[in-house]
Amino acid sequence: MPRIAGVDIPNEKWISISLTYIRGIGHATAKRLCEEAGLDPTTKAKELTDDQISSLAGLIDRTCVVEGHLQRQVAQNIARLRDIQCYRGLRHRRGLPVRGQRTRTNARTRKGKKKTVAGKKGVKENK
Repeated sequence: MPRIAGVDIPNEKWISISLTYIRGIGHATAKRLCEEAGLDPTTKAKELTDDQISSLAGLIDRTCVVEGHLQRQVAQNIARLRDIQCYRGLRHRRGLPVRGQRTRTNARTRKGKKKTVAGKKGVKENK
């Protein structure tokens, strides 16, 4: 298995698909990287030579923010939003949807497991 940017990419897949296993590289970026490195996107990853792998790895290091650095950057952006106490930062802090989604129903992924609250029982009139 070739190792690029700290990730083992699958041998049996095309190189344009294998590169998407690296966090921060999608299909369009993978195709662009193959084009810039002068590789055929339909080449299997196991067929790459060491020189091709090293040139591809160098290209990724120069042009893309991937893996740990990308995760660190995203975490810093969220921390900045929390620190300045903007609306999005408050939503992150409370664990609620950030981008305007409804929360009356359908926010279970963000809010977590349902917490049942004892409801009101019907108001009984004492006569």
